[in-house]
Amino acid sequence: MLAKITSVATVGLNAIPIKIEVDIEKRGFPAFTIVGLPDKAVEESRERVRSAIVNTKADFPNYRITVNLAPADLKKEGSYYDLPIALGILIASGQLEVGSDEILVLGELSLDGSLRHTPGVLPAALLAKEEGIRQIFLPASNAAEASVVHGVQVFPVATLYDLIQHFLGLKIIDHAETAEISDLIGEEEAEFDFSDILGQEHAKRAFEIAAAGGHNLRMSGPPGAGKTLLARSLPSILPQLTPDEALEVTKIYSISGNLPPGEALVKRRPFRSPHHTTSRIGLIGGGTRPSPGEISLSHRGILFLDEFPEFPRHVLEALRQPLEDGVVTVSRAAGTITFPAKFLLVTAENPCPCGYLGDPRRNCTCTAHQIVQYKKKISGPILDRIDLHVEVPAVKTEKLIQETGDQRGESSRDIRRRVQAARDLQLARYKGKKIYSNGELSSKEVQFFCQATQESQTLIRQAVSQMALSARAYHKVLKVARTIADLGGISEILPEHVAEALQYRPREEL
Repeated sequence: MLAKITSVATVGLNAIPIKIEVDIEKRGFPAFTIVGLPDKAVEESRERVRSAIVNTKADFPNYRITVNLAPADLKKEGSYYDLPIALGILIASGQLEVGSDEILVLGELSLDGSLRHTPGVLPAALLAKEEGIRQIFLPASNAAEASVVHGVQVFPVATLYDLIQHFLGLKIIDHAETAEISDLIGEEEAEFDFSDILGQEHAKRAFEIAAAGGHNLRMSGPPGAGKTLLARSLPSILPQLTPDEALEVTKIYSISGNLPPGEALVKRRPFRSPHHTTSRIGLIGGGTRPSPGEISLSHRGILFLDEFPEFPRHVLEALRQPLEDGVVTVSRAAGTITFPAKFLLVTAENPCPCGYLGDPRRNCTCTAHQIVQYKKKISGPILDRIDLHVEVPAVKTEKLIQETGDQRGESSRDIRRRVQAARDLQLARYKGKKIYSNGELSSKEVQFFCQATQESQTLIRQAVSQMALSARAYHKVLKVARTIADLGGISEILPEHVAEALQYRPREEL
């Protein structure tokens, strides 16, 4: 008897349907064969499936069993197929009767028949909806993740025994309640608050602009000035994820196995801070089985690169295309995969190897040659892709000894209120264009949306001439000025907005 079960395979961030065909032949020697380009994990599922069926007190047929994973030309990887293979064997051996064309099944089995957490469930649920499949059976720990997809009934399966009882009609599994993404997203308490940062008002303003418009930001200053604390406080003022953004981020975290069991959604913007010894593949993504790197894991969130010049030159240069296009394309012999990479880049660096160049209290011990070589570690094209360049000086002693409560800085909650209002203006302005912030505007869109007064245009032309701004830098100044105007609730870009935006260009240009 032949049984067919629908399951999934993931390619990049997308799921594609896989037909699992199970045939049991009573002639010939007993065997259990899996064909259809299975990898090692899929081949090992034979032993997991055999033990799970036996330990569930069902009968494992002592015949020739052939499992085909179609299409046969696509390599099958991971442990998605344990449960559908086990179900196919039970159907093909006549122990169950299931309308297998109407369901999608996936999940990894333990030897005792219980189901383990499986990555990539959200793309599988989205595929089921696209294919018109009304029911999906998956591990109970993944049910919350799949429940955000409307139009599909999600059945959380704890054990293979429970699934058998369900199809026999002895104990029906209740489907999970569908969740609304907007209800799951909410404000969460951040670890750091801007009110805890003494001084650095100029840097705080730059961070507010970066958060409101999604602009890349670079900090330079001596050790201990508060660069890392500023970066780690940034999540506390970022606007809330929109439902579409939350679904994009959750899809990446589901595929990569970074979504915690029982969690339905990534509820806050990611903050990733890889060490400067991170490899190019670790940052960009790739590998034998291409997986998202740090820039994709920080999609719609923050990628913080501390000690920026200490990263290998070839690793930093790999950021060029993602910073420009918002995606990263990984090409291998087996094919090409594109991962999303729209992140807010925040970098921190010292002004020189010793860290005290220009410090009024400590002397720099570096030679001129060392300083030049240190600055050359970061290329001009990378710097040109960063919107905001901020000097973070050492905090003065009188600021450090302030302890009274009324001398604390503005709280993250107050700053975030302004940031959210500015981001709401942008979402309304770009409705229907799949643009979520000013930082994502293309050069063509800048000309249309960043309307400046006549005085502002005159100031910009003078700046382009005197500061030798590139075309990219020119557009970045306009986008930053657009964000500053949004923070003030002003529809047109005024000269003061342009003047402030020009303050954040690199010191070498001023």
